[in-house]
Amino acid sequence: MTFATGAQHGLTYIAESVFGTTPASPEMTSCRHTACSLGLSKTTLETAEIRSDRQIAHLLHGQKTVSGNIDMELSYGAFDDMLAAVMQSSWSSNVLKAGASQPSFTFERGFADIGQYQVLTGCVIDRLRLNVRPDRLIAGTFGLVGKSSAINSSSLDASPTAAAANDPMDSFSGSLEEGGSSIGIVVGLELNIDNGLEQAFVIGEDEATSLFAGQSRITGEITTYFEDAALLNKFAARTESSLTLTCSGAGGSLEFDLPRIVYTGAENPTLGAGPITLSLPFSALYDETEATNLKITRTAA
Repeated sequence: MTFATGAQHGLTYIAESVFGTTPASPEMTSCRHTACSLGLSKTTLETAEIRSDRQIAHLLHGQKTVSGNIDMELSYGAFDDMLAAVMQSSWSSNVLKAGASQPSFTFERGFADIGQYQVLTGCVIDRLRLNVRPDRLIAGTFGLVGKSSAINSSSLDASPTAAAANDPMDSFSGSLEEGGSSIGIVVGLELNIDNGLEQAFVIGEDEATSLFAGQSRITGEITTYFEDAALLNKFAARTESSLTLTCSGAGGSLEFDLPRIVYTGAENPTLGAGPITLSLPFSALYDETEATNLKITRTAA
């Protein structure tokens, strides 16, 4: 008896021209990942009927939802399509800014060891979480919302295009600037891109007819050693600042530039005899000069 294993899990994707419709004879592209939880879920409709035997006699399936995460390790060139999708924009001269377009994708999860393939259509990237920590690879998670799911016994494309194979980026190779100056006391950085997607359902359909995006919300948090009061004072005085994270590795670099941020908190608890850290959550705002709240620049090596 054969069971599906993660060691033979495959993930491919293709952009859709029509929301929820896989292109004919699709030429898929492999998606590098460390974990994947994309799948189908449904609401349930339970009867409120009262019976003398206290039993529940009816339970129906309701609206369908495709959702889940794709975990990855950031590398140059491998996630250009995903970055553009979560920014709801497109690359222009190797620069990506927040936009208002909304591409959708068909994803296929391949379980090669048991010959089963799950096709998920109408998938839109809702959010991205990036996590940078010392002595680690730069990890990220794409969160997706989609329309429908089906199981096939054969793949949509038996020979998908390979993803860029550059090594993952690490926290040693790169830099971080705060307020336009290099900062060397940061022990952690989280960056969150959130589109606030909502599904639109209508009477007569158990699948979403479309997805609506909310505001482009960029938040995050930096954690530093508590060296002086400079950052604490920025929070106290609501002094606007900026952050620029440059991630470098094989193939090139990705620069995440937040030209206008406001710190929304500052905590420096003493939890023992060790170093005291300062945690500063922040929100990114629209910058008139750059015309965006976040600018991503890719530079080939």
